[in-house]
Amino acid sequence: MSKKQFETSIDQYIMDVIRKDNPKTVEELVKLLQPKYPVSEQKILEYILRLQDQGKIVLEEHSASSPPLLKNYIFSTKANWYWTAIAVAVATMAFVFTIPEDAYPFVYVRYVFGSIFILFLPGYSLIKALFPTKELDNIERTALSIGMSLALVAITGLLLSCTPWGIRVVPITLSLLGLTVVFSTTALLREYNLTKGKRAYLEP
Repeated sequence: MSKKQFETSIDQYIMDVIRKDNPKTVEELVKLLQPKYPVSEQKILEYILRLQDQGKIVLEEHSASSPPLLKNYIFSTKANWYWTAIAVAVATMAFVFTIPEDAYPFVYVRYVFGSIFILFLPGYSLIKALFPTKELDNIERTALSIGMSLALVAITGLLLSCTPWGIRVVPITLSLLGLTVVFSTTALLREYNLTKGKRAYLEP
């Protein structure tokens, strides 16, 4: 099945489930869809919100629903991307500060994590914060993440050059870690706020 056929199939199935089962919350809708489409909750949520963007379904506040607590959402599978980004960022900081440049072959681990940390994570977390639930093609997401990461690193270096700390490993690492944590947390909170207490309806 091509990607286009898969998207058409899951779009139709989402609308059929809404029509037949009338789920009370978006979370309930996601659970009803997963037995037929065993993809991540995040991916299904992206399809649901894309249908809303296309005007095919409506997400409205539903006072009778009980939205998940923020702490439950943070530790659910929907937040796996968040914890992965934070873990990689923290691991990079640990490797940078503990593995010296001449510690072969362990220094290659530092290089690999450092490359991901500089070229991908800051931009990925920013794109996620700007578009928390909008579906982006993997190539587009990767390209935007790399481009934004390079821009953020350049801006961070420029700002640090005007401070007493200068452009050194420690201040740059801590600055990029801070940006990644702030952007990722913002993205997670926006993602949560967009779906809590919402109920899906078919467009009249």
